[in-house]
Amino acid sequence: MRPARIHHHNQRQQWQLAHPFSALRAVARRPVPPRGEAPSGGAGVRRHFAAVVPVLIIAAVTLLALTGGTGMSWLPLLAVGPALAAATSGPWGVLRIGALAVGLGAAIGIHAGTPDRELAIVLSALSAVTLASSLAGALRRRREQVLAAVRSVAEAAQHAFLKPVPATVGPFQAAVRYSAAAAEARIGGDLYALVPTPFGIRLIVGDVRGKGLPAVGVAALVLGVFREAAYDEPDLLDVVHRIERSLARNLGPDDFVTAVIAGYPDADRMELVNCGHAAPLLVQDSGVLPVEPARPTPPLGLRALADETPALQEVALADGNQLLFYTDGVTEARDHEREFYPLAERLAVHLSEEPSHTLAALHEDLLTHVGGELHDDAAMLLLRKPAVAPVGPVVVSDAVDEPVERCSSRPVAAE
Repeated sequence: MRPARIHHHNQRQQWQLAHPFSALRAVARRPVPPRGEAPSGGAGVRRHFAAVVPVLIIAAVTLLALTGGTGMSWLPLLAVGPALAAATSGPWGVLRIGALAVGLGAAIGIHAGTPDRELAIVLSALSAVTLASSLAGALRRRREQVLAAVRSVAEAAQHAFLKPVPATVGPFQAAVRYSAAAAEARIGGDLYALVPTPFGIRLIVGDVRGKGLPAVGVAALVLGVFREAAYDEPDLLDVVHRIERSLARNLGPDDFVTAVIAGYPDADRMELVNCGHAAPLLVQDSGVLPVEPARPTPPLGLRALADETPALQEVALADGNQLLFYTDGVTEARDHEREFYPLAERLAVHLSEEPSHTLAALHEDLLTHVGGELHDDAAMLLLRKPAVAPVGPVVVSDAVDEPVERCSSRPVAAE
């Protein structure tokens, strides 16, 4: 196997790329923040309010018992306090709430002249509920710590596989938005990468068939091969061929990957290879135009079945133009009336000179369209070529969402 090419201006980033799991292990070993730390913002206000609710319930029951004239009848309701505290507090917090409930229950019983035997039974029941709630609170705390550790590993995996896109790369402003459909997941079957290379800026946006961990494994494979080939192969079609050969050895018979691979070898010209993926959207003065492939090409992993070779397209990019790459999780998102999300129309509405602002507005609009929850992985990557191109660092950064016409592009014969 040929060793990976290392550029001296980017030695640290290349080492991190070759050893992605070192970052994963480092983050996984990070200690989980203590549960007692107060969160900021609205979440902190909600948590503090939830912690006070059991005390308010106990106070209300005590008031009813003292003013209602039938104190003993209200005492069993004091058990609601420690039972509810198990959902909001740790074990010691539950014990404190339970001690308060038992103490007030004893005072109310004595004040009402309750027989000792009946009062002892009620107080024993309150104590048993308190102990059981304390155990439930401890188990809940443990599950939350495990979940926090799993989330930290998922975040490390996201940084290893889906590296954040820098705000400026080469002549472009760039931004990315990604949402995984799997519950509590940070990564899924959609993939993207944007890398500066000796042959210009190159990127890939794709979608793996399926969801969950199997799709994540295939996405990691595609990204690894792309990042290596993008640095080594002068021809963009050769990058696609290397990904295809790797997938042919590793994919199952029913697996495939749709993808758009793009390169910017020189000024004002973007090369595209579309392998069964959704057409990118080109934003020009005339409107938002889909860049349809000049010749349909099967997804990666299915070329042997169709016997079709990929075709290279060239798209002219003028100053101020933008190019949006996305996955079908965006365009196939449906609202409650089963209507698809009109991405081209909404892009024209939310367009701005800052790609990050554009994607943030599109993402919020997409969530509003579907009612708050996506049912498929969704990724969007937006490039903008400013009128005066900013000078961006050529490194892989680890920093961190009108009528439609067809855009004509010039096909280039495949090798």
